[in-house]
Amino acid sequence: MDAIEQGKIELIMALRRQGIRDKRVLSALERIPREIFINASFRKQAYEDHALPIECGQTISQPFVVAYMTEQLQLGDRMKVLEVGTGSGYQAAVLSKLCRRVYTIERYRTLLKDALKRFDELRLHNITSKVGDGAEGWPEQAPFDRIIVTAAAPSVPQKLVEQLKPGGIMIVPVGIAGGRGEQNLVRIVRTEEGVKREELMPVRFVPLVEGVAKES
Repeated sequence: MDAIEQGKIELIMALRRQGIRDKRVLSALERIPREIFINASFRKQAYEDHALPIECGQTISQPFVVAYMTEQLQLGDRMKVLEVGTGSGYQAAVLSKLCRRVYTIERYRTLLKDALKRFDELRLHNITSKVGDGAEGWPEQAPFDRIIVTAAAPSVPQKLVEQLKPGGIMIVPVGIAGGRGEQNLVRIVRTEEGVKREELMPVRFVPLVEGVAKES
């Protein structure tokens, strides 16, 4: 067994010890090769449980955070999911193993181009993507059963709440990004009466920035 495979087995065991119980989520993480979503220079760290830098000053999230956020979505295999912040594409790839279709938005064309290559390489054909402003969501494809936001918003984005189906769940980091700012992972459930909000745990994400990035 090579070091990558050994690292993957150890990570899955560590996630179980940290309280990840959903066997479908653990299986999805086991089936998606995290090493292809990171820069070659960090490949030896692919299955260590921490975030890693990617292009455009962004990060690929810590595996525990990916597993935890995915588990909190309570995904069913017929669901339609919106992801805000494609990044490397790792979270979308994990989601693609657990639901019917993933719609993912990224503000950096460079990141999305690389993510699309990875989706093709892994033959993930149930992911639809676009360059756009994640804070605006994807109104043409709404409503969604689930929404996951992989960047910190200063408050719960109301436009995304409006794109949830009744009974739908959104997982979003909320708070001031960077420095000593407090961020909390929040679960929003849209009900007929309004929304229910639950604080889950402290996190640290890059900020959710409006608009499409200008790249040289």
